[in-house]
Amino acid sequence: MLDDFLIRAALAGLGLALATGPLGSFVVWRRMAYFGDATAHASILGVALALASDLPVGLGTLAVALAMAVTVAGLAARGWALDTTLGVLAHSALAFGLVAVSFVPEARTDLSAYLFGDILAVSRADLGFIWGGAALVLALLYWRWNAMLTATLSEDLAAASGLNPDRERLVLVLALAVTVAVALKVVGALLIAAMLVIPAAAARGLVRSPEAMAALAALIGAAAVVGGLRLSLSLDTPAGPSIVTVAACIFVLAACLGQMRKQ
Repeated sequence: MLDDFLIRAALAGLGLALATGPLGSFVVWRRMAYFGDATAHASILGVALALASDLPVGLGTLAVALAMAVTVAGLAARGWALDTTLGVLAHSALAFGLVAVSFVPEARTDLSAYLFGDILAVSRADLGFIWGGAALVLALLYWRWNAMLTATLSEDLAAASGLNPDRERLVLVLALAVTVAVALKVVGALLIAAMLVIPAAAARGLVRSPEAMAALAALIGAAAVVGGLRLSLSLDTPAGPSIVTVAACIFVLAACLGQMRKQ
């Protein structure tokens, strides 16, 4: 019989996989992997602000992640180079966050949990927050799926179809911000981008349609969660990094399988 904390950990990871699978597909298509890093790094500042003001950590990280998302979307709409903008904001946000955390005594002792995740300590309240955030992300993607696909394929085509590419980009970065806030407890700030990118990248060479890629990415993420938790329990390794390690192994297998199919 599984312990209650293991069931909560598995459910938390599966909720995260449902969101990161389809969302990570857009990250891969748009080559926005660095955005996940930038928003995740900014979430550390949200942790410090939340602890300093006695607010829930999830609320603080969500607020800062949303602020980062809106800032990036606004600068990109004004023609700023996205890679340079994210590079500056990612490292600046992480530095500000770590400096701010140093002024909060209770955050210093538990900083590794925010950096690398602590999925085994997920509570029922955390579980509700994770699944609520995942449901919101999936609802946003379902609502704007065709429009976001068109804008991803070609912004000129989207504009000609009566769509606003800047609005679709904003919806995407807002969904990413929510996912980062949800994932902080599971895999931590330094590993969030891996869960967004690796399952989607593994699925990319195995399918022929965007919808199939999103679904397979979610399944790969779920498999990584289950396999990573099993690895963590068997070898007494950190749960968050173990999940990402399993995801990386699946990516290697998928890449080899994709090469074999081409031959």
